[in-house]
Amino acid sequence: MRLLLVEDDARIARFVAKGLREQTYAVDVATTGEDALYQAAINTYDLVILDVMIPGRDGFEVCGELRKSGQRMPILMLTARDAVEDRITGLDRGADDYLTKPFEVRELLARLRALLRRSGELRPAKITVADLVVDTAAQSVSRAGRNVTLTAKEYALVEFLARNAGRVVGRAEIAEHVWDETFDPFSNLIEVYVNRVRGKIDADSTKPLLQTRRGAGYILGAAADSPASDAGEENTPSRLRAKPNSTIRKSHV
Repeated sequence: MRLLLVEDDARIARFVAKGLREQTYAVDVATTGEDALYQAAINTYDLVILDVMIPGRDGFEVCGELRKSGQRMPILMLTARDAVEDRITGLDRGADDYLTKPFEVRELLARLRALLRRSGELRPAKITVADLVVDTAAQSVSRAGRNVTLTAKEYALVEFLARNAGRVVGRAEIAEHVWDETFDPFSNLIEVYVNRVRGKIDADSTKPLLQTRRGAGYILGAAADSPASDAGEENTPSRLRAKPNSTIRKSHV
C-alpha cells in the first residue's frame, strides 16, 4: 500500500518513513502543505499521515482541502498539540484519527491498520487464493503448506495481487500502490519482480497461480486459468521482458 507522509521535520520524517517501509508500505514524503496537496493530486494514496504544524498551509487546511477535492482516503493527523480543541478541529476538517507526539511506531502502525480496516482497504488478516495463503499480520506467504521466502517488496507485490485476486491488474495500478514516487515508469522493474514472485509461489506446483495477460497486466487466482492467460516470462511482450543483466536501482527495492 502507498502512503503519503507529510512532515517537515527531516529527522522525524526519516524515522517514520523507515518504520513504515520496513512494514512493506511504499512511502512518499511531503514537507509543506502545498507539496502535500500537489502530491495527492497527481498520485493515488491509500492513506495520508499529516502533521499539523507544517510550513505554508497547515495540516488543518490541507485536510480540509483534500476533503473538498473529493479525496476519501483515511487521514491520520500528527501533532505536538494535545488540546481537545485542536483534536476537534482536525476531526471536523475531515481527519479520521489523531496521534499526539511523541509516539511509538508500534502505535502508529496499529492505528494505520485500524484505519485501513475501517475504510475497507484492509480485508481479512489472512487472504486465501486457491492454496496460496497470505498472512498480512505476520507478512508471510505459504503455498500448499510450503513457506515462501520473499523480500519486503516481493511480499508487498504478492499482497496487492492477492487483494485483487481474480481480476487483471495493470502496471500503472501496481506502480501506484506498491512503489513510491521514485519509481521509473519506463523501467522493467515490475516485470522483474513479477517473474521473481512467479518463480517462488509457483515453484513445485503443477497449477500456476500468477499469470500474464498480454497487453493488460497480471492476474492471480482461479480466473487466471482461462486460455487467454499467458504464463511465464516467455509470453511477456519483448519490450517488457526483464533482461538477464537488468540492473535494479536500490531506491526502487
